[in-house]
Amino acid sequence: MEWKLEAVTVPVADVDRAKRFYGEQAGFAVDLDVPIGNGTRLVQLTPPGSSCSIHLNTGIAGPPPGSLQGLLLVVDDVDAARAELVGRGVAATPVRHMEGGEWVDGRGGPWNSFVHFNDPDGNGWAVQERPAGA
Repeated sequence: MEWKLEAVTVPVADVDRAKRFYGEQAGFAVDLDVPIGNGTRLVQLTPPGSSCSIHLNTGIAGPPPGSLQGLLLVVDDVDAARAELVGRGVAATPVRHMEGGEWVDGRGGPWNSFVHFNDPDGNGWAVQERPAGA
């Protein structure tokens, strides 16, 4: 049996603002935007090349907006990913790596080059470079 992670719910205060951020600035594809009854609305977006999506919604109880941290995207070229995010107006950190338990600007070794950004609610994302051939 295969177990695949299909979607992660990202808690947001304003679905329209979050949809604009993820769709226009982060470059995610908008897959779905539907009312599902009783004032509840579901928006699904998918990062380019990913088989896992995110859900934004109103009217469904869950953790408070901005409380989700450590969402991880993996890319082939972290410098290009950062340039794309910054070019779309996302406030992203410089490329940095973990050294001695601290973040240090600049590239690290294999699997140790990252860019971080937050959505408008403060949900935290990391973009990690995967080594060639991995």
